[in-house]
Parts: sequence; C-alpha cells; structure tokens
Amino acid sequence: MIKIGILGDIGSGKTFISNLFGYPVFSADKEIVKIYKNNKNCFFKLNKKFPNFINKFPVNKNDIISLILKNKKNIEKIGKIVHPYVHKELKSFLKKNKKKIVILDIPLLLENKITMPGLIYIFIDTKKKDIAKNLLKRPKFDKKLYNIMKENQLPLSYKKRKSRFIIKNNFINKNFLKEIKEIKKQII
Repeated sequence: MIKIGILGDIGSGKTFISNLFGYPVFSADKEIVKIYKNNKNCFFKLNKKFPNFINKFPVNKNDIISLILKNKKNIEKIGKIVHPYVHKELKSFLKKNKKKIVILDIPLLLENKITMPGLIYIFIDTKKKDIAKNLLKRPKFDKKLYNIMKENQLPLSYKKRKSRFIIKNNFINKNFLKEIKEIKKQII
C-alpha cells in the first residue's frame, strides 16, 4: 500500500487537492467532527478536564474553539485527549482500504510524528496572499484562532523539504490536475 501525506499551510487547499487524486482519503478534520458527535468516552475525558467548557454531549465545536481562545495551551491538552481516537480511526481506515494508494489529509501529520512505511509527502505550495483571500471566504474565520493554530505547526520550509512532490495551488489555475496526474504516474 502506498500512503500519500498531504502537507501545506492552513487554507492552502490540502483537502480540495486530496480529493482530486481519486483514491480513498482519510480526513482527520472529518474524523474529529465524528468523534465530537459520537464518542461519549472522548466527551467524558474532555468534560473531566474542562468541566466549565465541555458540559454537554455531543461536543460542540464552538465550545472547543472558546477553550482554545481562552488559553492557547489548551490546544495541546485537547490534542492529548482527541488524538488517540483519531489514530484509532486512521488504523481502521488503513485496514479497510488495502488499495494501491490512500491519501492522508492530516493537518498535523509531521507535528504528531505520524510515520509509516511507504508514506510519501506532497506539499501544497500556495502564496500567503492567496491563502489569506481563501481564508476570508470561510464562514466564522477567526484570526486569533488561526494564529494559535499556526504556532502549533512546523515551519512550511521544513514541510516543503520533507516532501517528495510539490503542487502549486493559486486557486485559479487548474494546472495542478496535470501535476496530480504526473505524480500518480511516478508513484505507480
């Protein structure tokens, strides 16, 4: 099995490009939404740690955001509770998808030291001004939350160096479809 890890900045188009490959995609963000909605064990652990913020099931994403905005160190505490559940779902996904290629859309892939045999990194290279425009289109975009999230990420230059392939994304030019086709050819 070949695993492709998609790397890039917040808002660089990682999820969009992940889906263009045409292979099964593991989206950590979607899994977290499911965990907050369905996993009572995760809720109980979050509630025990943060009873003033997390006090009803299912877990409301806005409560998590408030918790992070109140104290940026809470992001690590939340991660220690939630990430084991995400890892469990990742293992299950890999077991179910014994296809030739799978895509891993995990925003903190390198930061969480997720390594496995056959993992190939692809970096989504996007200009800061294009990312800024893209992020402003998101409903409820919060600059303070964005800055906290950025603090928890490794430098983009490091992610780019670790990557075997680079896809340029300017949100207009569809040349990345050609790039994806070429990458698939080289990987297969």
